[in-house]
Amino acid sequence: MPMWRGWMVRLISLVLALIVCAMIIYAMVKLNPLKVYGAMWSGAFGTEKRTWITLRDTMMMLCIGIGLAPAFKMRFWNIGAEGQILVGGIATSAILIYCGSAMPTWALLLVSFVVSAVAGLVWGFIPAFFKARYGTNETLFTLMMNYVAIQLTSFCVAKWEHPFGSNTVGIINQATMAGWFPSIFGKQYLLNVILVMAFSIIMYIYLRYSKHGYEISVVGESERTASYIGIDVKHVIIRTMMLSGAICGISGFLAVSGASHTISTSTAGGRGFTAIIVAWLAKFNTFVMILVALLIIFLEKGSMQIASQYNLNDYASQMITGIILFFILGSEFFINYRLIFRNNSAKEATAK
Repeated sequence: MPMWRGWMVRLISLVLALIVCAMIIYAMVKLNPLKVYGAMWSGAFGTEKRTWITLRDTMMMLCIGIGLAPAFKMRFWNIGAEGQILVGGIATSAILIYCGSAMPTWALLLVSFVVSAVAGLVWGFIPAFFKARYGTNETLFTLMMNYVAIQLTSFCVAKWEHPFGSNTVGIINQATMAGWFPSIFGKQYLLNVILVMAFSIIMYIYLRYSKHGYEISVVGESERTASYIGIDVKHVIIRTMMLSGAICGISGFLAVSGASHTISTSTAGGRGFTAIIVAWLAKFNTFVMILVALLIIFLEKGSMQIASQYNLNDYASQMITGIILFFILGSEFFINYRLIFRNNSAKEATAK
């Protein structure tokens, strides 16, 4: 199917989803659907501050999707992004807490970037090694490592809690802002955008034009074919998962230094799973991921706005988000498969 036709199918699915949601909204709460959609827009882009928060969260989601892209393109089902984000966040928090008064901000940011990438890399290496060496199930392995990371985060929160007994770390370096992303041109989250957009360009070139990207594609299509043409499959699996884990670890750096300035078990917030949708819908094209990530964050912010503005509970607002995502995901069926309708005369002619 030509690319323009595929995007037309997705656009039609989005319009149909909005129509269905409009009927459900009116049936449930007798509200004007257009006003509800206007409230969703206001929740995401109603003010400059809301716009930048939406962009910040979009960049976070996009960064995780970029990290998952090489692994999923290789057909390595990395369900462990949540854990990789958390260990990256833990590493960043440790640097900010223990080195915050000893290093300038630029050094803190540089060191935090490196250690978060290394932490995520190690968390990605472990399941990749066992997959390559012993053929373990990567889905279960990476999923279980999420729980290990959650417990490790709980331990660190208890160790670093402030004030004592609060069971929270609190805002790290709140007085000095040491290790926080600086404002650029007066925009607090512009550095988040610059970093992740750079990752998008680099990953696009890496997957599409580099030798490593070619090897990832071949291994994803057929490990036997890859071995036949001389590709070291085990090496590719480990290398690719290390890269995937490192970028997801950097997402933890973005969450701590570039957004919340704290660490908790909810730092990942389920985005490691949602980003799978981002990577899959975009077919691992990092530029398309920008649009998909923006759509998902828009739906999230919009749902929160209509829940508060119209006194709807979270279930109603999340249902709207779910319906829209369901239609968008369903559109992939009509992009990947062709429907052929045959009448009786055609069947009879075929039989003769």
